[in-house]
Amino acid sequence: MSRLKEQFRIGEVFTYFIRVFQKPKPGAPTNFNIRTMHMINKISIVMFLICVAVMIYRALFR
Repeated sequence: MSRLKEQFRIGEVFTYFIRVFQKPKPGAPTNFNIRTMHMINKISIVMFLICVAVMIYRALFR
């Protein structure tokens, strides 16, 4: 049962969502590639959340 709980642990996913939208740490390395990667991640997360909201809306009001 413990392995099953471990497989479906989603707390790390939500902490990543929060961490992506925070300001970078002062000592963290920054270059163009890392900034671009984080910007693409932010865009994809926002698009995913919008799509989930649209799917829920369509499911409730059809």
